[in-house]
This record gives sequence, C-alpha cells and structure tokens, in this order.
Amino acid sequence: MTIAFQSSLFDAPGAAPRLESLAGTVRRIVLSDGAWLDIRPGWVANSDELFERLLERVMWKADTRQMYDRVVEVPRLVSWFGSSLQLPDPLLTEALFTLNGYYRAPREQVFETAGLCFYRTGDDSVAWHGDRVGRTIDRDTMVAIVSVGAERTLSVRPKGGGETRRFPLGHGDLIVMGGSCQRTHEHAILKTKQAVGPRISVQFRPRWSSAIHDRHAE
Repeated sequence: MTIAFQSSLFDAPGAAPRLESLAGTVRRIVLSDGAWLDIRPGWVANSDELFERLLERVMWKADTRQMYDRVVEVPRLVSWFGSSLQLPDPLLTEALFTLNGYYRAPREQVFETAGLCFYRTGDDSVAWHGDRVGRTIDRDTMVAIVSVGAERTLSVRPKGGGETRRFPLGHGDLIVMGGSCQRTHEHAILKTKQAVGPRISVQFRPRWSSAIHDRHAE
C-alpha cells in the first residue's frame, strides 16, 4: 500500500525507529473521579519508518457493525493481535514490554493485546465511548495508545457532561488512559473537514478487555 503523508520534522532521514526513555519524561494529567492521563510526546523516535512498516505489514481489514436495523461500515481500517499472536513489528513488542515494566501494574492490568487502527483521511473516526464490557464494567483499567503518522485529535470528556479536553497525537506520541478513565470518561477521534494526513494508532490493552477490540479503537 502506498500513501502520502507529511513526515515529521524531527525524524532523521533513513534512521530506524526507536523508543525514547519514559523515566522522568511522562506528564500526568489528573482528571475527575479518579481518572488520569499520562502523555509522552515523541516516545517513538523516527516514527515515520514505523508508520511505513505497519502500513505495509499489517493485514488491514474494513469492518462492519450492526446499527439498529442496518449494517454499516466502520469508518477506519482495523487489525487486532491477541496475547498469543506475534505483533507485526518488533518495536511494538518492545513497547509493550517497556510499558509493563514502567507501570508495574497488577496482573489484571498488564498489557497483553494490541489493536491497530488506520485513519486514512479526516472522514475516518471513532465515536465517543469507554473501553469496557460485560463483567468488567466496574473495573479500572489502563489503555496505552501509540500514534504514528499525521496528528489526529483525541477528545476526552466526563460522562454526563463537562469540559472536553483535546490532545493532538501523532509522530510517535504516547498517551495512557488510567484509573477510572474508561468508566467515568469517554473519548473519541472525531471527523474533521481539515486537511489531515493518515494516522495509525496502536492500542495496548489487558487481555480481559480484548472483547471490545472489534468495536472500539483509537
């Protein structure tokens, strides 16, 4: 697959992608009701190369879902890797282990799965939601998102109303949603009429939350 996008000004031409340090570089934003966000801009250095790799290596699929009385196309391409599947690039495997080492989460919070989304244009999107399902509905969890390619805005707001906060993510940025965030807040990648380039997001989740992978992705 060949697609044009605006490359990062910070990437070294031809350089291999690598992970930068998390220690002392992650900024925590405390939200309401026990929710928080961690942000590490540019965690993946030379991320354009990773974008190109994923674009070529991942078996992207166009998904559908039932909406009331009709079946509609999901407005993005998706792929999913369970805990028993090899990730499509060794840097993603390194990222998963690095995140687990940094957060030292309890067993039920350990990142084990990866969902990937390919946003081709500003028409691709994901609606407001929280990543929870079934018996896990009252459980706190973490979701880590690595973005490569062009920036798209992740919007976050409290359920029931409140201030919407917006976080432009792209070119190797990392955001981690934790605490009660999936229960007390919702997030979305909204459609935009602005001229935006393609973006790939990688969402690391615990295994028990993998049931939502075919409905929600960032």
